[in-house]
Amino acid sequence: MLYAGFMSATLPPFPKPQEPFDPPRLLEVGSAPDEPCLRADAARNRARLLEAATRLIAEHGVAGVTMEAVAAAAGVGKGTVFRRFGDRTGLLMALLDHSAHTLQADFLGGPPPLGPGAPAVDRLRALGVAVLYRSAEQLDLLLAAQSEPTRRHSHPSTRALHMHTTMLLRQVVPDADCALLAQTLLGYLDPALIHHLTQQCGMPLERLEAGWNDLVARVTGTDAPR
Repeated sequence: MLYAGFMSATLPPFPKPQEPFDPPRLLEVGSAPDEPCLRADAARNRARLLEAATRLIAEHGVAGVTMEAVAAAAGVGKGTVFRRFGDRTGLLMALLDHSAHTLQADFLGGPPPLGPGAPAVDRLRALGVAVLYRSAEQLDLLLAAQSEPTRRHSHPSTRALHMHTTMLLRQVVPDADCALLAQTLLGYLDPALIHHLTQQCGMPLERLEAGWNDLVARVTGTDAPR
């Protein structure tokens, strides 16, 4: 897997940061903020439904994942699926939660340069590359899950990514409006744009990676890696 391969590559050592970092804290991405804790049986049912949806994707692609198909594959009523996930977009977002949580763990507590222990600009570059390859790996699912524009920026995993990008920018360009600048940078990593550039324009991921590093260098006024 591309993202897994990127994260498992041997990384050069980096100097310790000059300022302390807050203890890493994962933002919960498994359920909506106002959702109560799942009972054990409800958690098992949720896992069963997600397993069924994963099988459907493997067999038929994302188009094969409907609320009716998941209910049939899991051997439950359609109403159970709607109560658990709300709608198809909620179901698809739940399927993305595991990899989103893994990415959070990597940038909050993993090895540098993605995790703590590297200069902020190097962490910012590594973050974009990790998101880029992860998005390319799950592009069909990401596009299907983000079909409703009003929900794209409010999901906990998206907010966590924005908060982290903002924090890194504040260490490099403290006089900028880093919250808005983070949105601009993350726009480069939008799955729809990645799909357009790779699938419709035929650009290799290596070109997009170089473009990300160039963008970070120009935004932060730093030198791009050679």
